[in-house]
Amino acid sequence: MSTSQVKKKSGWTDRFLNVTERFGNALPHPATLFAIFALTAVLLSGIAAFFDMQAMHPGTKEVIKVVNLMSVEGLHRILTEMVDNFTSFAPLGIVMVAMLGIGVAEGSGLIGALIRLLVLSAPKKMLTFVIVLAGILSNTASDVGYVLLIPLAGIIFVALDRHPIAGMAAAFAGVSGGFSANLILGTIDPLLAGLSTEAAKIIDPNYIVNPTANYFFMVVSTFLIAFLGTVVTEKLIVPRLGEYKDSHLHKEEIKGLSADEKRGLRWASMVCIFLTIITIVGLVPEDGIFRGENGGFLNSPLIKGVVALLFLGAGLCGVAFGFGSKKFKSDADVMKGMAESMKTLAGYFVLVFFAAQFVAYFKWSNLGVVMAIKGANLLLSADIGLIPLMILFVLLSAVINMVMGSASAKWAIMAPIFIPMFMLIGYSPELSQVVYRIGDSVTNVISPMMSFFALIIAYIQKYDKNAGIGTVIATMLPYSVAFFIGWVILLVIWLGFGLPLGPGAGIHYVMPGAAG
Repeated sequence: MSTSQVKKKSGWTDRFLNVTERFGNALPHPATLFAIFALTAVLLSGIAAFFDMQAMHPGTKEVIKVVNLMSVEGLHRILTEMVDNFTSFAPLGIVMVAMLGIGVAEGSGLIGALIRLLVLSAPKKMLTFVIVLAGILSNTASDVGYVLLIPLAGIIFVALDRHPIAGMAAAFAGVSGGFSANLILGTIDPLLAGLSTEAAKIIDPNYIVNPTANYFFMVVSTFLIAFLGTVVTEKLIVPRLGEYKDSHLHKEEIKGLSADEKRGLRWASMVCIFLTIITIVGLVPEDGIFRGENGGFLNSPLIKGVVALLFLGAGLCGVAFGFGSKKFKSDADVMKGMAESMKTLAGYFVLVFFAAQFVAYFKWSNLGVVMAIKGANLLLSADIGLIPLMILFVLLSAVINMVMGSASAKWAIMAPIFIPMFMLIGYSPELSQVVYRIGDSVTNVISPMMSFFALIIAYIQKYDKNAGIGTVIATMLPYSVAFFIGWVILLVIWLGFGLPLGPGAGIHYVMPGAAG
């Protein structure tokens, strides 16, 4: 069946997605949304204070009242702390430092070379699995999976006389559908952890969510998504697309690594081995230099300083690869890579400024904690149980993802509401975050609001000029359904056994005032 035939048979999909696309496009820019939310928080604080809105904290038994930010004192605080709100916003510095290291690795060509090496060296029988896995791993960097891997997967499938759109679908499923999974920490981990920390402090001012908070769950998810993506591709997508008859028109030479790139990888490997040895030597002995208080591992500087570790590891390996491959000629090239990574964050800085104000106003006004207490009481009275509650939260995140593309923007809105609410009924911020990440990922491949969706259509149109939104949705919907079912089953198993989500990150939370 050709992709054009698929498109004709999915008219209802086209209509649904056209409505979704128009609705999403009608929304203001995410930064504008946060400016509106910040203003709304101020107005709501005045209204709620007027009606004496309050709630009793279940841990401290303290009666918490909404603070009126429309007062003279509120206005003074808004004006005098605006800059501090921005500069002290937890995700800002975390993402900037992480991106500096990733920028060097990406600018040197290291990440691109590793992806090509992984895909090109894979046995033919394992190729689909490796492509999906490479897509998941590419999320460590910013956009390299979309820019490099997806079109490369189409070229590889054509060279093997297979349907190129099946190859691109497999890559897209890994890059976008497996967005939250990975074997190593990427920029999304510290970003979401920073937002979760800000939200958790509404209830517990001393609470910190580490970037490693969901690491164990995401490592297992990596192999689950790679397996499911492979099965869907081979059992559903390839048979559906059928034989590709124009492969002779699109076959391209697949270039392996050059001698310079191979030398760069050797140099980067030596740096990686050296850093690994230092880490092991500092961790294994009980009095190792990387051990935390009382010789602990979970409170070690490596866990607490994982962002610095990401910066140093990615940066040093990138420098080694850059000079080894002759991509870098001087230190100026290294700094250029860092600068380029900062350019990609320009829009993020604007977004963060307004998001920081919104989160601050939400916290100052006590709206967050009062809403959380009332919402928690409602959930407790409903008594639907942990697993149904988390499945509903996955569904909510997945639906919101259809109309708002940015993962950080959505979480900046949702975290201040849901993290305190779930903390009050005994569930950790780390659990709220991991459940959100599942919902945010599973509908990425079918969301027209995903920033690279138009680019995916352009890639597919290279091989099917009649392809459109309906073609992409009809092709990717099986992945979305499979990932949702598979991830929810994994989550249920994880919750059933009470497994930690990451180092020191459990499922349950006990408020300090309620301990004992």
